[in-house]
Amino acid sequence: MTGELAWDKPPWLRSAASTAFNVPARGLQSEPMHELSIAISIVELAEEEAERRGVQIEAVHLKLGVLSGVVKDALLSCYEMACENTPLQGSRLVVEDVPLVVFCSKCRAGRQLSSVQLFCCPECGTPTAEVVRGRELEVVALEVRECAQNLV
Repeated sequence: MTGELAWDKPPWLRSAASTAFNVPARGLQSEPMHELSIAISIVELAEEEAERRGVQIEAVHLKLGVLSGVVKDALLSCYEMACENTPLQGSRLVVEDVPLVVFCSKCRAGRQLSSVQLFCCPECGTPTAEVVRGRELEVVALEVRECAQNLV
């Protein structure tokens, strides 16, 4: 084999293109694998509840915080895929966006932040790290329809 291999070079001379296992970094352009596993879990949870109650799921309502680490559009797309060939096929995923709210120790109040880049109170400028809301990823409600066999 001719040519230099990546592991033959000092670390500072290695490039991502020359490494044997060039794995793309996870970013906005990556495949939504994280969101797909979350969507599958949501569908499974709703399926179990529908079976337990003997109902058909029309919609799943979800609270999604800005710091949840989940991309809303990717989750919506993955939800449709996760529902295929299940009793939830045709159901909707209704997402309520939850803003970032932190507690300011100086103001002694919760304050909504306009950016996740700067964790400072928008009123007094005091730095804060105490997140009150914004990490949510919660199924909060299911819209259901009674199945025909249950209407006796």
